Amino acid sequence: MKKQLAYLCIIVSLLSAALFYNGTTSADTQVVNNAEQTYQLAEKAMFYLRVLKSDGTASATGTGVILSPGGTAVTAYHVVKGADRMEGVMADGTVISPIKVTKYDELKDVAVLELPAPAAMKMKNNVYAYLQVRKDAVEHGEAVFALGYPLKNTNIITEGIVNTPAAEINGRSRILTSAQVASGMSGGPLMDAHGQLAGVISGSLRTMNNIHLIVNNDDVRSLLPPVLK
Repeated sequence: MKKQLAYLCIIVSLLSAALFYNGTTSADTQVVNNAEQTYQLAEKAMFYLRVLKSDGTASATGTGVILSPGGTAVTAYHVVKGADRMEGVMADGTVISPIKVTKYDELKDVAVLELPAPAAMKMKNNVYAYLQVRKDAVEHGEAVFALGYPLKNTNIITEGIVNTPAAEINGRSRILTSAQVASGMSGGPLMDAHGQLAGVISGSLRTMNNIHLIVNNDDVRSLLPPVLK
């Protein structure tokens, strides 16, 4: 009887250990996306951004990224500085207008945008596709992807690594990345391999070839509505 009880205890212990191991593994494992998968996640959550003159022609262009189903978006402030009128063009050609700046910080190079109600723009299920903002900081050597619109109707993706998560540039902390950035991609998303927004594209570093500047999520989050922080 004692031997049977001992065997039973061993079996229960092994089963408990197996359940604990499996639970821990599933909870800790994150999906890792390649460039194709990352593009598919981000394509519908970003847009070509045009700052318009009074005659309807563009005075500046860049990229915006949507962060909520209701239409809260962000871009680089230098793209929309002084703008009176703006519109976005989605990947499927849908024109989003009017777009308003609700908050900005010139030093951080971040502007928060408000898009029209998704129902008014006839978005599927009356919501915008959007990206989640990553909470923890990126790390040295981490794989990242930069996306944006260097040309209208031409959204691109580039791949690189985080060269450093925190470089002091003109009084601000910036992420440096080797993911290539072209003019027009400013305001677009830097994505991590888990499908989250890791930062917002700000520009290039002239003193280092092929190294580019990204606004970190602390600076982005500081301007977002409380529900998105």
